[in-house]
Amino acid sequence: MRLNRVVYGDVTTLDLLSVILIFLVAVILAKGLTIYLRRSLKEKVSKDKLQIISKAIYYGILGIAVLASFPILGINPSGLLVAGGIFGIIIGFASQSIVGNLISGVFLMMERPIKIGNSVRIGEYSGMVEDIRVISTSLRTWDGIYVRIPNEKVFTDSIINYVAHVARRFGYMVGIRYSDDADKAISIIKNLIEDHPMALKNPPPQVFVDNLGDNAVNIVVRMWTPAKEWYGLKMEMLWKIKKALEKEGIEIAFPQRTVWFANEPDTREAADSS
Repeated sequence: MRLNRVVYGDVTTLDLLSVILIFLVAVILAKGLTIYLRRSLKEKVSKDKLQIISKAIYYGILGIAVLASFPILGINPSGLLVAGGIFGIIIGFASQSIVGNLISGVFLMMERPIKIGNSVRIGEYSGMVEDIRVISTSLRTWDGIYVRIPNEKVFTDSIINYVAHVARRFGYMVGIRYSDDADKAISIIKNLIEDHPMALKNPPPQVFVDNLGDNAVNIVVRMWTPAKEWYGLKMEMLWKIKKALEKEGIEIAFPQRTVWFANEPDTREAADSS
């Protein structure tokens, strides 16, 4: 194969091989640099930031390779820009939703209301953020289902981020019998919270009688925990409170009703007649 053979215009086989070599070197360089950055910045930069930096560097190097190949292929960049501008206008009218998603994706990356690995609720979907791309954001729901949400919907809809703050509060309403000692019950619950390593001391927990219900003295229990430990501690503490109260003879109240008869039947007369 002759390397000086003309393929089209002034472009020879050697020119095409040069372009292929440029792209191969660019891909190897881009992958090598992104791998190096991920390893070196793994402990210094958050996962979502590192992913954005890696993608920007990877596609930036490929873009430079494309620009470097233009003169070799005999392509005039100025003419390409004009054609690209016209083509962009046509595409813009034809795909406004894609452009909206793209712009929303840029704003999401700037504002960063959510991060990869966060537990969130976006509109009707709840789950863990798996990826934030330029066009869409993907969630893994609590049932393990993959959900892809367009960034325009993510940006304009309400977002609930369950782990954006370091600490999160949960609480219960614990009803005990009127015959039980409410002060003792409060003391038992406070000791349980005090002894648990995942229950935060600041903000302080709250345990107090909230109201006197129809069937029970209702005690409110509120405590703070690290956001990532919230669900596990919430499940654990409720059962521990129940067992600790029962161990001390304090029972969880259940609905009951006392009935008085205005005219109490005479059981003695009923017995005599029988």
